[in-house]
Amino acid sequence: MDTIDALRAIVGETGVLGAADIATRSAGILRPDTLKARALVRPKNTDEVSKVVRWCHDNGMPIVTHGGLTGLVHGADASSDEVILSTERMRAIEAIDPVQRIAVVQAGVVLQTLQEAVEQHDLSFPLDLGARGTATLGGNAATNAGGNRVIRYGMTRDMILGLEVVLADGTILSSMNRLIKNNAGYDLKHVFIGSEGTLGVITRLVLRLREKPRSQDVAIVAVPTFEALTKLLKHIDSALGGSLSAFEVMWQSFYRLVTSPPARGKAPVSQDHPYYVLIESLGANAKLDSERFVAALESAHEANLISDAAVAQSDSDRRAFWSLRDDVLQVVVGGMPVVFDISLPLEAMEQYVDTLSKDLKTGIGEHRLWIFGHLGDGNLHVIVQVQLQNYLTLRPKIEALVYGPLGSSGGSISAEHGIGLEKKPYLSVCRSEGEIALMRALKTALDPDRILNPGKIF
Repeated sequence: MDTIDALRAIVGETGVLGAADIATRSAGILRPDTLKARALVRPKNTDEVSKVVRWCHDNGMPIVTHGGLTGLVHGADASSDEVILSTERMRAIEAIDPVQRIAVVQAGVVLQTLQEAVEQHDLSFPLDLGARGTATLGGNAATNAGGNRVIRYGMTRDMILGLEVVLADGTILSSMNRLIKNNAGYDLKHVFIGSEGTLGVITRLVLRLREKPRSQDVAIVAVPTFEALTKLLKHIDSALGGSLSAFEVMWQSFYRLVTSPPARGKAPVSQDHPYYVLIESLGANAKLDSERFVAALESAHEANLISDAAVAQSDSDRRAFWSLRDDVLQVVVGGMPVVFDISLPLEAMEQYVDTLSKDLKTGIGEHRLWIFGHLGDGNLHVIVQVQLQNYLTLRPKIEALVYGPLGSSGGSISAEHGIGLEKKPYLSVCRSEGEIALMRALKTALDPDRILNPGKIF
């Protein structure tokens, strides 16, 4: 029995796609290529995942798990000799408990779908990112996604109470804990969160929900210097008394990109300032929170921390302001982007960016540089655009210039997208030999035959 017939015997005739159908599917966001694999299997539940993985294990068939394919590090790439295990038919929200404030979901549930579902119970799932309409919760867990509100709610791992995982031999490990406090032995879910599908296949999750905010205040402010940026973060966080939920910084070049044609965004403040910040506060009393928000901005202006500000007056204003920060696809206009997701201490950030800008000018010549990100948690997105004909030649040089200085400043080559194939040559920049050795030992212990997402991370 060949691979496709064997897998169809497990998940049904329509649950498996062959090479021809696979080749019609995009390889992911910002990718011009299409998927390739021996087969793409679409199980409907954990039991079917277990049987698929067990068959692949027994037959030496490598498996690459797919969620929404919104990652940017080639972490879900498969070869023509590998099987793709897609969670696209595992879309069930099994339970929403408004008393315990949890949701139980299958791994293929799309982030935005859960966000909208829990709102009906006056609750929120605070993980939020630009790919919310495509990214899946299993993929968010496998990459430990960050997003827009880490400064208040933490990374994905901070929102997961329990997991169900299928191990490399098909064994089901069900650790569907529903308690916030459960300190009984090792917390095994953390082994799999952020492991990029290399240690197990996440199939179900127990997620922690929060009360739905009753107010949302948003502003875009212009800031005169980087020193003022860091002072503004502290000032606003203190003045808002814990309700600060986003502090998203855009360097001038990115702000101009998303507020100039062909982008549809309009500039709420002029394009002449060096830095811009989208500030969001989520609270419980619309009138009082709005007054406090405006007062915090006014005091920041009096302290010369901001040069200009536009405060959203309606839901449409709030959406328009956020759309500027989320309009990342503008970076593909006119060339090929090399996209980076890094983090580093705030005190090292200005020097890092200045040095990188100079090094790129001398090292690669003509290019465009855009920087933006979640500065409140030290995460920057660096995008270097070059002409298509120069892309393959220049990419290794750009990577060396971006990643090289991070080690000495205590930074990381990956703030929230993982390692995948793209970043594994640079893992030692931010992980010690001992850390990498222990990672390899975990991989060997849980997947000795290396059939789960082979070749990624290491």
